[in-house]
Amino acid sequence: MFDFSVITQNWMLFWNGLLVTLFYSAISISAGLAIGLAVGLMQLTGSKTLAALGRIYVEIFRNIPLLVILLWIYYALPIFAGLSITKFWAGFAGLSLYAGAFYAEILRAGVQSIDVGQTDATTALGMTYSQRMRRVILPQAFRRMIPPLAGQSIIQIKNTTLMSMITVPDLLYQAGYISSFTYRPMEVYTFVGIMFLIILVPLTLLSRRLEKISEAVK
Repeated sequence: MFDFSVITQNWMLFWNGLLVTLFYSAISISAGLAIGLAVGLMQLTGSKTLAALGRIYVEIFRNIPLLVILLWIYYALPIFAGLSITKFWAGFAGLSLYAGAFYAEILRAGVQSIDVGQTDATTALGMTYSQRMRRVILPQAFRRMIPPLAGQSIIQIKNTTLMSMITVPDLLYQAGYISSFTYRPMEVYTFVGIMFLIILVPLTLLSRRLEKISEAVK
């Protein structure tokens, strides 16, 4: 029988875990977008060296599981680099670098979807690369990128649950802690699932709405 008292008696732990999850989601999405923009533009420059470096970054972080990245940064990097890395910075760095690789591909594809004639026209007007991107290309491309960026951000929120593996006290970590002394994992993890549904279903609906708007504008 479902015991609701497990939830009510430990609501503060659930709440604290939720705040940590939302905090990491916000900062890693923001940092990932910044990284993705930089790496995406690197791949679109005329420099073969920058394009190659951008492609290497994307292939590395897109093809290594996020859990492996988090564990390597937290446990292995301090050994190799001789640094002391807190779980906060390990979680932040791992999530941001991983997200940045996916955002970079979305941003690159969005820019490349713009008619090449506009690039030629702005070049003929004497605009520099940065001017073309800032004034003409990126504003148009961003409208097309909103749906996939929103979708990837939703995935990023779910990815934060992996931080529990490096003992960051997020929602999943708190759920494991609560179930360890209440012996009621069914209630605990069901409630965690409901909390994610409450957060992510509206965001998913918003993402679909943005996709329809984007298609209508094209």
